Amino acid sequence: MSRIGKLPIPVPQGVTIKIDGSNVSVKGPKGELSRTLRPEILVTQEDGKLVVARKSEDRIVRGLHGLSRTLVANMVKGVTEGFTRNLEIVGVGYRAAMEGRNLVMQLGYSHPVTVIPPAGLEITVTKNTQLTVSGIDKQAVGDLSSFIRGKRPPEVYKGKGVKYAGELIRRKAGKAAAKKK
Repeated sequence: MSRIGKLPIPVPQGVTIKIDGSNVSVKGPKGELSRTLRPEILVTQEDGKLVVARKSEDRIVRGLHGLSRTLVANMVKGVTEGFTRNLEIVGVGYRAAMEGRNLVMQLGYSHPVTVIPPAGLEITVTKNTQLTVSGIDKQAVGDLSSFIRGKRPPEVYKGKGVKYAGELIRRKAGKAAAKKK
């Protein structure tokens, strides 16, 4: 049995769950999320908890069991607490600012880089070099953070670029002076 899949998901106060076959909808104080799970996975609500089970013991279904439970748990957490991802900009002259709802970054290119966040996600800039991406959908928050980081990934010699907060950049040594004979 899946160690993750067999754990029940507690449903906090103020969260309503609607299960319609393979469709699971979660509504909470921060918003509403819905997801269609594979038909081999069963989701039931018992005593204020969600239980995810599988219909068969096939290898693929066993692999989907823990995944499906985690996806539903992330939906419940998203509508109650939300998710955030912090980014840092490192480099001389590198900075970010908000223009309305859009993020405008100076990343050493000859032009500013503009990122328009999709609906449901919010970008905030604290200081000039620290960004926070927040929203209720964990996957969307991660995708937008990865997209922003991809505009100038940290390079290995000086560490300049956009990185996740707390990310460790493996540094390389620069060229050594040529040996004299």
